[in-house]
Amino acid sequence: MIKVGIVGGTGYTGVELLRLLAQHPQVNVAMITSRSETGVKVCDMYPNLRGHYDTLAFSEPDAKQLGAMDAVFFATPHGVAHALAGELLENGTRVIDLSADFRLRDADEWSRWYGQAHGAPELLQEAVYGLPEMHRKKIKTARLIAVPGCYPTAVQLGYLPLLEAGLIDPNQLIADCKSGVTGAGRGAKVGSLLAEASESMKAYGASGHRHLPEISQGLRDIQQSAVGLTFVPHLTPMIRGIHATLYGQLTADPGDLQALFEQRYANEPFVDVMPAGSHPETRSVKGINTCRLAVHRPGNGNTVVVLSVIDNLVKGASGQAIQNLNLMFGFDENTGLTAPALMP
Repeated sequence: MIKVGIVGGTGYTGVELLRLLAQHPQVNVAMITSRSETGVKVCDMYPNLRGHYDTLAFSEPDAKQLGAMDAVFFATPHGVAHALAGELLENGTRVIDLSADFRLRDADEWSRWYGQAHGAPELLQEAVYGLPEMHRKKIKTARLIAVPGCYPTAVQLGYLPLLEAGLIDPNQLIADCKSGVTGAGRGAKVGSLLAEASESMKAYGASGHRHLPEISQGLRDIQQSAVGLTFVPHLTPMIRGIHATLYGQLTADPGDLQALFEQRYANEPFVDVMPAGSHPETRSVKGINTCRLAVHRPGNGNTVVVLSVIDNLVKGASGQAIQNLNLMFGFDENTGLTAPALMP
């Protein structure tokens, strides 16, 4: 049994961590912090957790107390983990950061996209990008994990087999992606109001989105060369879910694309390659740590289309964070993550 803390537990990713960790037999959530909700019981803020965290209350972040944990999750806005991560690592605590603070290896690029100087550039080279399907071996020995974003997870897993096999032009990648409103966080924003988001769909960030450099960095790691990516995200009137429609231009005879995907992910517990001809739905992954994929080649032409769906709060955030925790501490990778999806 290990003790973990959660910094910033009042948002959607924080409560999702609590929900999933309540099923984890090897984890005791010993501390959860929130400056604005100090003293409030978790089960009072989130009644769905009654019976699981009846005595746990939010407290002020305290580096000494957090440093006594085996691992600490940061479910915070960008910039927060910078201030505490180094001190916790010095105490021997492993850090799993769900924010964007350590995803980009270039501090200057991070600063350009996030509008502030990077607060811990000395840690960037140590941080391991927590996409297990690409970096499982490094994750097992890591002290600091940068949990991938939701869009980057869906896009990279969809393109991975094609780029590894050298079958598509890396300079002509198009990712057309949709997200539910929880991707914008729990804070009050006009664009997330029911009257604004319901019965409507819109693109945003078409000229540049913060997830673009993260996705490009991951695809470059796969390709081992520069990539050309057009990434357009959309807001859709649903609570949870990411749907990525990915396009690539074939540069060689691909053979059996279905077999390529099935073989690449045959031993991946959280990637489900659907039968040929499938169109995966976001509701099929609601509440679970699974990415469902389907690959198509319309008219046997030169374009390959990959459909990738995840729950943005689970495989796109908190579930993937726990998957990383399991690998880091030698637990079965599936521990705490085996429940079926919610339907309807």
